[in-house]
Amino acid sequence: MTDDTQSPQIPQTDAAVWRRLGLEAGPLVVFFVANQIWEIFTATALFMGAMIIAVAASWRLERRVPIMPVVSCAFVVLFGGLTLALENDLFIKLKPTIVNLLFAAILFVGLASRKTYLKLVLGAVMHLTDRGWTVLTWRWAFFFIVLAILNEIVWRSFSTDFWAGFKLFGIMPLTLMFAAAQMPLILKEQVEPPKPAE
Repeated sequence: MTDDTQSPQIPQTDAAVWRRLGLEAGPLVVFFVANQIWEIFTATALFMGAMIIAVAASWRLERRVPIMPVVSCAFVVLFGGLTLALENDLFIKLKPTIVNLLFAAILFVGLASRKTYLKLVLGAVMHLTDRGWTVLTWRWAFFFIVLAILNEIVWRSFSTDFWAGFKLFGIMPLTLMFAAAQMPLILKEQVEPPKPAE
């Protein structure tokens, strides 16, 4: 039974979107704040823990774990571990470049073999024409390359503190703006979801 005096609830779909955004942005916030208070190695250790917690929370709340956050978490643990073991922050700085290039390569290989792997990741929440999935895949593949290039420019040209801030205040907003910019394509190419079998 609900209490009419409570504030209105966010619709489940909106709540899920905000929850997912929080789970993805949360570890970046931890990394940025920890780097400001302590230094890159403490921030890296906390970042690793936050990523693992975020993936576990995603499984607990949604009973599924999106592929990309899992891959990103694995690379954070790998490159973060190398950073701490070798006391060299180069590895954690290279992680975004390698992960973004990996995602781009996977999408390009799929396109070359006439498969849209983006559909495998997002097909449960969006239903598009084949053309829509193909165009969207091309766009995200090139965007991942742009993110990799940006990461290389920033960590090579600026201080570690600036790079840590750019991950949160640069990459995250850019990704959200790029995703929002795809809405006209998504709306144009949207189709009715298949009806369940009788």
